[in-house]
Amino acid sequence: MRLYFQSVLLRAGFCLCCTAALFVFAPSGSTQGLASGDLSRLRSVGSVELSPDSRRIAYTVTMRDRPGRPYGQLWIMDVATQKSVRVGGEKDSGGGPLWSPDGKSFVFQGHQGEKGGLFVARPDGSDVTFLASRSGTNSPLPGTGNDVTWSPDGKQIAFISSTPGPEAVEAAGDPMVITRYLYKPDAGEGMTRFNDNQRLHIFAVDVATKQVRQLTQGNFDEHSIDWSPDGKEILFASNREPNQDEFFNYDIFALKVADNSIRRLTATEYSEYEPRWAPDGKRIVFRGTRRGLTDRETTMEDTHVWMMNADGSDRREIGAVLDNRQGAPRWAPDGSAVYFTLQERGSNHLVRLPISGGKPEYVVKDAGGVGGWSVGKDGSLAYGFASRQDAAELYLKAGSGAPRKLTDFNAQFFAGKQIAEVESFTFISNDNKFEVEAFLTKPLGMTAASKHPLIVNIHGGPHGQNGPAFNFKNQVYAARGWATLNVNYRGSTGYGQKFADAVFGDQNGNEGQDVLYAVSAAVRRYLWIDRERMGIEGVSYGGQLTDWLITQTNEFKAAVPIAGIANLVSYNYMTYYNQYEEMEFGQFLHQGNLMDVAWERSALKHVAAAHTPTMLMHGENDNDVPIAEAEQFFIALKDVGTEAIFVRYPREGHGLAETKHQIDSIDRCIAWYEKHFPKSGTEGVTNVQP
Repeated sequence: MRLYFQSVLLRAGFCLCCTAALFVFAPSGSTQGLASGDLSRLRSVGSVELSPDSRRIAYTVTMRDRPGRPYGQLWIMDVATQKSVRVGGEKDSGGGPLWSPDGKSFVFQGHQGEKGGLFVARPDGSDVTFLASRSGTNSPLPGTGNDVTWSPDGKQIAFISSTPGPEAVEAAGDPMVITRYLYKPDAGEGMTRFNDNQRLHIFAVDVATKQVRQLTQGNFDEHSIDWSPDGKEILFASNREPNQDEFFNYDIFALKVADNSIRRLTATEYSEYEPRWAPDGKRIVFRGTRRGLTDRETTMEDTHVWMMNADGSDRREIGAVLDNRQGAPRWAPDGSAVYFTLQERGSNHLVRLPISGGKPEYVVKDAGGVGGWSVGKDGSLAYGFASRQDAAELYLKAGSGAPRKLTDFNAQFFAGKQIAEVESFTFISNDNKFEVEAFLTKPLGMTAASKHPLIVNIHGGPHGQNGPAFNFKNQVYAARGWATLNVNYRGSTGYGQKFADAVFGDQNGNEGQDVLYAVSAAVRRYLWIDRERMGIEGVSYGGQLTDWLITQTNEFKAAVPIAGIANLVSYNYMTYYNQYEEMEFGQFLHQGNLMDVAWERSALKHVAAAHTPTMLMHGENDNDVPIAEAEQFFIALKDVGTEAIFVRYPREGHGLAETKHQIDSIDRCIAWYEKHFPKSGTEGVTNVQP
């Protein structure tokens, strides 16, 4: 069972993508770049927590060197010496570190030896002590925030754990009896096919005695907790709708620790996420939406930062000053401002916004992606950052000074290897409504006369983005002398709400044309691109567009749709969540003529026009885009006489989590393209479609 607080791969963004046992490809030519098998050696920084005195940083490192899925190791760095020590042994795992208010200890979750759950340790990582066991759920609960919080006196720790819900017994019986609308598990879970029907509740453990007590009960899920500065209440988020499976709607509540009574702070038809008390306890900041229907999965509406008084009054959208998607906010130590991440033109920046209404300040605006981050009492900022040249590393920024790079985990394995350049360009959309941006990863080993294949790699979502940050699969392609084109088609985030909304009611429409127009622009501006050797692929919505576009054009020599939707009608009734198509089209499929519209926009309906050799890839236990989508399209392609193969990955949900499966996927993609690309220079230009 996947604990709910572990990361998942959703339709809006699929991992480092894809080492293997069957074939191993080395970079072509004399240029030394990355190979697929290098993925198992790649390390990256995850969560980051700066101690209250800013002298130490607790951070996690994502490792991929074991069989199965990546795991996290927990480290403590002494900022003065930049030396780090691992918490626990080499085989132990840990994550989610959180310092006590006085900085004399920290709590984390993970496995140490035979025990798993919550642990506390001294500031230097020594004296690791087990506190309490935890259990989670595989139920789809997106946008959850803190699952651990300290009492202000440092004597107690509140945490989230689960108990069986009322459906658990019958749903686990023989036969299974399904009563829940939301009966399937989370998108990336991959180990089972059904919701475990556990409910998340708030617990507290006494640090000295290790005694645990349950603070909330009932047929709801409580999460995203934060203990008030006066120690009297714990903030949390919960969906208390009577039809909570059908209507996704988090509200904010406060639990009184003394008697477990609950007061409700918001009552809206939209969602509030990740509430946080101000340092003085007088205000609460959170992330929220303003539309009446917010999807459980990849919402079209950009979340913004909001603030209200501690009693729930004077609710206002302070993040409206920035028209782009915003991440979970955290207070500045003095309460004068809030920090949050901001998606913008392919990058993920960090912003500081004064609550008095001042101008927002870009604290980290380098091209790339800010990951975990933490602000110290002295204003120091520790954060993970993925640059153009490397996966996420640890950085420290003090005041207005330049950031210092504190780690270089991949230096040894990058030594002697070249990292390809990423260049962006823009073009005007087919309907003249938008300027669309694309990112081109250039091949290694280029000469004045060389020609190079182009792989179009389409991101998921559709409400996600590609950008300049290090992309492992693109770099493997570059090492083979192949370019990769990532297109932030309409519907993508990072370009304002109007752009994100532009896919509404138009799936497999003009956003697909944005992809084709990007290809057209690329082959005309970069004359070294070989029009005869172009492939197309994508994951999730990118897989859906891959399915669709090969029914609209024959310009690609090979296609690799991964976890893609081929039939919008069947998909709507098989996926684990229930509001996606309603949100994307404005009504249920059974209303009006939307059933006909959805079928018209399904690749399966137009499969007779698909002649591109296609390799479908899918996780066996994908509950986001069920594998039946690939099964339908595979048989349909076979019926048409189009060359097709179908690769099914066991133990996988939506996207591929196991390192060996990711590597295997990359190698199979390379083999598929190699099989169908003509030898360079063996024929003249015949593909003039773009």
